[in-house]
Amino acid sequence: MKILLTLVFAAVALSLHAQTPSSKKSSPLMPAPPGTVGMSPERLARIDAMLQESVAEGQIPGVVALVARNGKIVYHKAFGSADADRKLQPDDIFRIASQTKAITATAVMMLWEEGKFQLDDPISDYIPEFKNPQVLQSFKYSDTTFTTRPANKEITIRHLLTHTSGIGYGVIDGDERMKLLYKKAGTKEVFATDEVRISDLVKQLAKLPLHHDPGERYTYSLGLDVLGYLVEIVSGMSFDRFLRERLFDPLGMDDTWFYLPDNKAHRLVDIQYKVDGQWEAFPYTFYDPDYPVKGARTFFGGGAGLSSTAKDYATFLQMYLNGGELNGVRILSRTTVATIMKNQTGNLFGGDEEDYGLAFGMLTGQGVAKGGLGGEGTFVWGGYFNTQYFADPSEGIIGILMKQTQGPTNDQTSWKFRQLVGASIDD
Repeated sequence: MKILLTLVFAAVALSLHAQTPSSKKSSPLMPAPPGTVGMSPERLARIDAMLQESVAEGQIPGVVALVARNGKIVYHKAFGSADADRKLQPDDIFRIASQTKAITATAVMMLWEEGKFQLDDPISDYIPEFKNPQVLQSFKYSDTTFTTRPANKEITIRHLLTHTSGIGYGVIDGDERMKLLYKKAGTKEVFATDEVRISDLVKQLAKLPLHHDPGERYTYSLGLDVLGYLVEIVSGMSFDRFLRERLFDPLGMDDTWFYLPDNKAHRLVDIQYKVDGQWEAFPYTFYDPDYPVKGARTFFGGGAGLSSTAKDYATFLQMYLNGGELNGVRILSRTTVATIMKNQTGNLFGGDEEDYGLAFGMLTGQGVAKGGLGGEGTFVWGGYFNTQYFADPSEGIIGILMKQTQGPTNDQTSWKFRQLVGASIDD
């Protein structure tokens, strides 16, 4: 009887933390003729010409493009090369870098829905090292010594979600002082192949000064990495396991990983850059370009660590367009999605054309008036290696471009793609 009760309690505990079935059951993303969802095949064909031209002119070495509407994939093609020897395929895998952030924010909101915390809780309630944060006051370039003052408030979970915490971004920070301080501290921020864990980075960050008082400015940051560690603390699971069991497996995102399984590694696309007018594999710099396929496989960065395919990421975005559900699995309540999509930063983010919610940048009415960007509420982001996405709730449209480049490219595909997708609506 004791063993039976233990099993029952374990089953109940598991069910409380698993994703729930939904009375709503949308279909998984599947291909369909464009005309069945009000898209013009002739106009979508303009994307072919634009992307072929971009590859031929050397703006990009290759690209995978996907367009979906109302849950149906109406365009999914590959152009150009994956590396020096291989033609790009539609199901190839790309480092999505900062597109990881919206996935991490989703994980945070899944736990928030379970009543694990409030958004305005101080992060120091869960990671004590962040208690009594300090703001950078003065800095000497000659020896990198600095002074600080106490911040006027604690960093909250909401601050971390919205890039208003004051935490910096080390090697890609816009403030040279922060770059030097993070380098001196030896922070391992992204794409790690050595044996380092997200907890190591987060505890280093807690010792470093902030750009500004929390909540007073938008400063793109490693805050989502802090939240990846929060997910580990609150869930009692490693971040990669949480995402696999609670998000990727339920959504069928089988090609989205921090470190690729051996049977998927051959589909990883090279990062390329131009040398004397020719595309070549990008060398080792502050990160190892082979990070998803080799190394210790211990660093699960919430801000930039994942690799994925166009279809997997479209699946994630479709869940949002469906109000938090896909294929009968409820990931988030539609009321939570509504909160995520509300302006959380006032006018700190994108001026009049874009707001920032809890996971995405979002197009305002004035952004719509600019033209070619989508309808009001279209949510967007991209990644360090030149990937981009947008999803338009008013039209039920998803657009994704997957590329892997570094350095100057004169790449015009992002704005052209978004404009051509919108012009293909035919209903």
